Amino acid sequence: MITATDAYATTAVDTSDHSGVSWAAVFAGAAGAAALSLILILLGFGLGFSAVSPWPGDGATLKQMSISTIIWLMLTQILASGLGGYIAGRLRVRWATLHDDEVYFRDTAHGFLAWAIATLVTATLVVGSVSSIVGGGLQAGAAAATTVAAAGASSERGTDANSAYFIDMLFRDNRPVAVSDDAAHAIATRIFLRGLADGQLGADDRTYLAQVVAQRTEIGQAEAEQRIDQVFAAAQQAKLKAQQAADTARKVAAASALWMFIALLCGAFFASFLAIHGGRRRDAVVLMTSPRTQHSTLSRPAH
Repeated sequence: MITATDAYATTAVDTSDHSGVSWAAVFAGAAGAAALSLILILLGFGLGFSAVSPWPGDGATLKQMSISTIIWLMLTQILASGLGGYIAGRLRVRWATLHDDEVYFRDTAHGFLAWAIATLVTATLVVGSVSSIVGGGLQAGAAAATTVAAAGASSERGTDANSAYFIDMLFRDNRPVAVSDDAAHAIATRIFLRGLADGQLGADDRTYLAQVVAQRTEIGQAEAEQRIDQVFAAAQQAKLKAQQAADTARKVAAASALWMFIALLCGAFFASFLAIHGGRRRDAVVLMTSPRTQHSTLSRPAH
């Protein structure tokens, strides 16, 4: 007795030696998806640049631009991937002897392959510019956060700043500091770096630095100390703003990556789904056997 499972296995066996992938249809769908993606991305760049303005209070805000960018990215993936999947499904060869489940699987695979190839092609074309924009923001935040440290490192020409700070302490005394301007700037840099790392200037560091400033600028000790307090407060504020900018850039980069992941998943889904629809339309094609009204319908039943 032949069971339903045996009948299914008999009808689902593919005895052909050919591959189950219609690469011509896959590449055709990928080309269409990549071209539409590129067009929509360029259009999105144009609309985005036209909506922003360097003048305060004019143009779209950062929040509005972020939301519109996410929506446009999702729309681009849905339209382009859906088109590529439909083309891949509609142009593939007809599998008349296969079970419906196998046809559905192959159509899904064709849509996914078309989406994957189109994504790689589009990424090759535009990911450089996108990564430069995102990476530029991260680099700007990181550069701002390390500006003071970089200045100290360049003045020391590779010498460790903390070691130089402690060496300076060995030679401190109450006599006038007979050093050049460059040496005085280096001493002040090392003291400021130490203070910014600890969050405040030590009493000894503040007094010694005031002596150096008073000698180099020919002002009183009290006025030098007041100037040091003002400059150090400004340096702390600049460091805080740089850290906030770096943290904001990190959050923007993380959110962009997550939304890009979601958009790509949507693209893969719509490409596979519309490939199935295109495949069903392909199997419903009627072949004309006569130039007149006679025709024959394909023998495989509709899904």
